[in-house]
Amino acid sequence: MSAKTKTISRSEEQKQTASQYFQDLRDRICARFEQLERDYTGTHFADQTPGQFEFTPWERQDEQTDKGGGGTMGLMKGRVFEKVGVNISTVHGYFSEEFRKKIPGADSDGRFWASGISLVAHMRSPFVPAVHMNLRHIRTTGKTWFGGGADLNPITPNDEDTTAFHEALKTACDSFDAGYYPKYKQACDDYFYLPHRGEHRGVGGIFVDYLDDKGWDQDFAFIQSIGETFLDIYPKIVERHWDKTWSEAERHHQLVRRGRYAEFNLIYDRGTTFGLKTGGKTEAILMSMPPLAIWE
Repeated sequence: MSAKTKTISRSEEQKQTASQYFQDLRDRICARFEQLERDYTGTHFADQTPGQFEFTPWERQDEQTDKGGGGTMGLMKGRVFEKVGVNISTVHGYFSEEFRKKIPGADSDGRFWASGISLVAHMRSPFVPAVHMNLRHIRTTGKTWFGGGADLNPITPNDEDTTAFHEALKTACDSFDAGYYPKYKQACDDYFYLPHRGEHRGVGGIFVDYLDDKGWDQDFAFIQSIGETFLDIYPKIVERHWDKTWSEAERHHQLVRRGRYAEFNLIYDRGTTFGLKTGGKTEAILMSMPPLAIWE
């Protein structure tokens, strides 16, 4: 009994540690993005008040099915960020009979626990790339793993930005395993692809799923390094371009490219499916959608 109690205690400690990190990372990202809003000195929207995040908590409760937990949706609309969402959630419950067949370790028992952070930023400037980042920790009866990554989605690719973003992620990967970057870069390229368009959603990054390679502590440290790397590199890319002026034609092209982003998230994104299938808050799940888009 003591050994079992110790195992359960360690499991709960790990879950608490992971969910607390996601919350702390959310707080630091939101503070940094609000600082960008205050520091902005460009021409477009200069007369507007700098944006601030609004946080909306939500809960999912159903005692009969042991469905619980919840999260907080963070949303900001400002001078630099046309729309940015930074959400955190920690939920538990049961997968449906149909959905559990698609989830590792859930075949015979649909119980799960999941915690994570999800971020999508759509920018005012067509020269500042949109970005996506998410990190997660998931447990089923038969498997425990981490996942996540970050990918850059420019309207018009910029070689300097692409190189800086990928080099930062490669450095983070290499500090854990020299094989991580090529493996997870390829996974990102394969995943963020629109078959019906025959094109990638952006210029990539890394995409990690079902990570349980080196033990919980080491795997968690790697996931943390992705979060810290994103927090360091992305604001630098924003500041590189935010003062540039743009034309109506460049804005129009931005809205057309946003349509590609929307298509991927509605048709192919596994995170969207997971959130909707597990009873998450719809508005939080769909916060990844751009505020405006055009299809031609």
